Amino acid sequence: MSVNTSHGLPFLPGNTFRDVTKSVFHRSQTLSYKNGYALSRRPTVGIGQTALASEQLRLNEINTLINLTPAVTLDSDTRSPRLEFVPAHVLYDKKVLRFFGYFRQEVQDSPDEEFRIRPVVVYYYLEDDSMCVTEPMVENSGIPQGKLVKRQRLPKNLKGEFYHWKDLNLAMDLTVYGTVYRLTHCDHFTQDYMESQGLILNDPESIPSDPYMTRRTQPQRNYITPTEYDRLKQYLTMDRKVLRFFALWDDSDSLYGESRPVTIHFYLSDDSVEIRETHQPNSGRDPFPILLRRQRLPKQITTACEPFPSCVLEVSPQEVQEYYSPKDFQVGERIRLMGRCFLLYDCDEFTRKYYEENHPEIQIKPVQVDIGTLPQHDGKRVVPPYNGFGSLEDSLQNCLSLIPEPPKKDLKRLLENDHKVLRYAARLDSSDPNDEGRQFILSYYLSNDMISIFEKTTRNSGILGGKFLEKTRIPKPGSTVENPEYYGMADFAIGATIEVFRHRFVLTDADLYVLKYLESVADQIPTQTLTSLRQRLGVCEEPKPDESPEQAPGTTSDEPTGGEQDRPE
Repeated sequence: MSVNTSHGLPFLPGNTFRDVTKSVFHRSQTLSYKNGYALSRRPTVGIGQTALASEQLRLNEINTLINLTPAVTLDSDTRSPRLEFVPAHVLYDKKVLRFFGYFRQEVQDSPDEEFRIRPVVVYYYLEDDSMCVTEPMVENSGIPQGKLVKRQRLPKNLKGEFYHWKDLNLAMDLTVYGTVYRLTHCDHFTQDYMESQGLILNDPESIPSDPYMTRRTQPQRNYITPTEYDRLKQYLTMDRKVLRFFALWDDSDSLYGESRPVTIHFYLSDDSVEIRETHQPNSGRDPFPILLRRQRLPKQITTACEPFPSCVLEVSPQEVQEYYSPKDFQVGERIRLMGRCFLLYDCDEFTRKYYEENHPEIQIKPVQVDIGTLPQHDGKRVVPPYNGFGSLEDSLQNCLSLIPEPPKKDLKRLLENDHKVLRYAARLDSSDPNDEGRQFILSYYLSNDMISIFEKTTRNSGILGGKFLEKTRIPKPGSTVENPEYYGMADFAIGATIEVFRHRFVLTDADLYVLKYLESVADQIPTQTLTSLRQRLGVCEEPKPDESPEQAPGTTSDEPTGGEQDRPE
């Protein structure tokens, strides 16, 4: 009889007592889960818990039980090693069976087709036995294509069973959601895998053709053997070489027919022809740029095309027997191009040399035509006389174009000489005694050769000072209106007289910047102009190249060297 050691009583019913110190009442777990699989483990014993019988064994006894082998076993050398478990999603990762097939789609109320054959590709994923059905994209088919059935386990029947790779084979029907797919063939990987699993595949089939697509297929084109003539060499050697003929278009067959002058261009690079009409000023005709656009003109076409009207017939290169060549254009003879008759009466000098070098058998015979039929225009543009409104440049733009444009300016000069002004002091040369003592500042702008005059205010003179002349170009006296000559910086010398619109001004002084700038461009300025400025400003001439600055008389080291910053304000 066992004895309850904790209380000293026999282990009999009624002699057992509950442990009041126990606080954990859960059952010990003997299984644990790792990577989704249940594994046995030794449960831990908490405070106040009684371990299982297996837990009361010692560690060495447990190891002995694990390594214990049965009495009747095979030889240890012939025992197979234990295989490591590999999950399906690792073993069959990216391994897919691919079957090709088609399904037939009925077409209702269509006169062109009764049914369609739509090819599909069936994918079977071995890792989770899922399947998907896709249709290859066809350009401009007008049918929504792509993935028809998304990836999922496809039901096999109403019992809840799903398709397995063992149920798939060639030359069989696969019913998915009411659509019957015919599996015709598969790829090499699928064939090798099925045979490795002991399944024998049926003979592959071919996908039938779609009747509508077969009817729409265009017949194969018949190509003509290319010519041995090297077109590339002709283009490289004859590019930008054009034969020019002067001709008369005989349009006398029309209601108000007449002979109209035209110019025919024959491009040697590709044997194309262009016809341009010579427009006569004030002829009353619309100035169309060309009479016939540049193209190759057929000379002879097949007989089958002749009964058709030429105005609507588009002649293909296969129907043309011969095109016009330089041999067909002979000066002095008539030629018929696109149903119109032209008389070639002359050509230019390049065309004459070309025929003399390449076609000496063709004689150039210019024909004298009625001079009244040719335009009486010498090619020179006559500019009407200046009417006095606006500047001369602005008025000239009205004669050059229908919509006048601003005169072009010298942008480089504007940028280089921007804000550069030569200022002179001047007095008014007048016999009126009231004009005595009036002082003016004449400003010459280097960027555009314009001159402005400002009158200084003199107290108790009775004359208001201010702007006397706004910026404008002043012509010299004696210059014509059609070809005016304007004042320049070389004309402004101390003591010189400047006539500005019947007002005479005498230059009396200038600032130091004027002298420095004119000395920088001394090759463009007369010597007497520089001399008058040096005498007025009290500056001696610059030393010669063989003299040093210290030897130059009248100069000091602290004297400024010139520039716009030295100009007095």
